[in-house]
Amino acid sequence: MNETLKVLESRRSCRNFKSEPVENEKLETIIKAGTYAPTGMGKQSPIIIAVTNKELRDKIAEENRKIGGWNEGFDPFYGAPAILIVLADKSMPTYKYDGTLVMGNLMNAAESLGVNSIWIHRAKEEFESDFGKKILKDLGIEGDYEGIGHCAIGYAAEPLPQAAERKNDYVYYVK
Repeated sequence: MNETLKVLESRRSCRNFKSEPVENEKLETIIKAGTYAPTGMGKQSPIIIAVTNKELRDKIAEENRKIGGWNEGFDPFYGAPAILIVLADKSMPTYKYDGTLVMGNLMNAAESLGVNSIWIHRAKEEFESDFGKKILKDLGIEGDYEGIGHCAIGYAAEPLPQAAERKNDYVYYVK
């Protein structure tokens, strides 16, 4: 079977990461793959904020926890040492789709390199808040961006589950 198709079939969300960091070369390769996602009219509306700084990572996790309504001490990123945050320029009519494709590329590229991942939501709420706006300002990012998602990445602390069988009515053919 084609290697790309193997990756697509084997990728699973990881909900328990080791604290071990992802090697810089792998991290850069995953990020590069995100930048090659298709975008509407080729406008490349998304941006990626790569967070490997533990202090900032933990602050973002805490903000995400509060938005999600979980108890204190819960880590919505499941211990992942790195977070790739995807935002997209709201002035583009395709921004949500563009950002979603970037997220898919990030997760599939990670899998292809033996790095595990999970999509974590609430980036929209984070970057609409003063907390998120300050991160953008501190990074010198200007524009009207909406948070699309967090791609938490790292190495699984335990084996991941097998894929569920695909449902029978997933595809309808018109010939």
